[in-house]
Amino acid sequence: MTMTSARALALLTASALVLAACGDKDKTDGKAPASQARAVSVGRVETRPLGGGIEASGVLLARDEAVVGSELSGYRVARIYADEGDYVRAGQPLVQLDATLLRAQIDQQAAVAAQAQAEAARVSGLDGQGVLSQEQIESRRYTAKAQAASLNELKTRQSRMTIVAPVGGRVIERGVKPGEISGGGTTPWFRIVRDGLVELEADVNEQDLSGLSIGQPATVTLPGGQQVAGAIRLVSPRVNADTRLGKVRIRLPVREDLRAGGFGKATFGASGAAVTAVPETAIRYDASGLSVVTVDAGNRARQVPVRTGRRGGGWVELVQGPAPGTRVIVGSAAFAGDGDLVKPQPVSTAQKAAN
Repeated sequence: MTMTSARALALLTASALVLAACGDKDKTDGKAPASQARAVSVGRVETRPLGGGIEASGVLLARDEAVVGSELSGYRVARIYADEGDYVRAGQPLVQLDATLLRAQIDQQAAVAAQAQAEAARVSGLDGQGVLSQEQIESRRYTAKAQAASLNELKTRQSRMTIVAPVGGRVIERGVKPGEISGGGTTPWFRIVRDGLVELEADVNEQDLSGLSIGQPATVTLPGGQQVAGAIRLVSPRVNADTRLGKVRIRLPVREDLRAGGFGKATFGASGAAVTAVPETAIRYDASGLSVVTVDAGNRARQVPVRTGRRGGGWVELVQGPAPGTRVIVGSAAFAGDGDLVKPQPVSTAQKAAN
């Protein structure tokens, strides 16, 4: 082999090695496999009412609550007819007390009252005749009346041995147990939400109270993301001097997922016009302007420029941007790189606005 041929062979070998190395680099520079995809929280572009709303948090409370117990003391609880979560009607039996001892007392008192009445009857018409003193006559009549009153008192007790619901509604607490002795504690036996009506008591900033009025529509968002339409029933006439907050009560429909003691967030005054909007946490701010990061069908992140409009309730109007239904990354993950492979994790409506 000549010197020139050897050099040519060496150059060809070196070129092949460089090309192989480049091929290996291309393989490693490819997109990350699905197993290495970054998990991100994803919402959607939605068409929804938006505009200058006031937001306030609060607690779900019973509009009217009835507390049930026994007026009697010393009687054993024989039966319980209702439990937490039950809907009861006004007058429906809740607890039956054991009336065995009381019935015996009534029978005994009935006999005593009958005897006293008979003795009073025997002196009828003897007034002023001198057979008996007037004092003796009046004493027999008084004794008859007193014994009859005692009998009536026992019968009244008997009528209250069955404890009934004073109002119709949902039982939210039961504090009575079988075998318990009435009058032995301070815990209510039952708490009933009248007609099952639960409403939201929201704390509203002092400066926002003047913009609220009775009958004004409001939307209440529950922790699970469910939204419930309601209306303002009461605007408090006073403001807490320490917190500068006023109470607003929102009337809500009867629903199983409205539980007294739960949390809710109210939005007041949003306009009825539907616009294309995204959660505020989906908006990305950088030197090139505003944008959102969408997720395509292949789960690739794509940065899309947007123009925004009004804001309200944790949402931003998109004057220009992706169409409704488009998936968008929300929260800190919105800074995912353009073209990155991601693993979408859907979030609830409430989380979209809170992230």
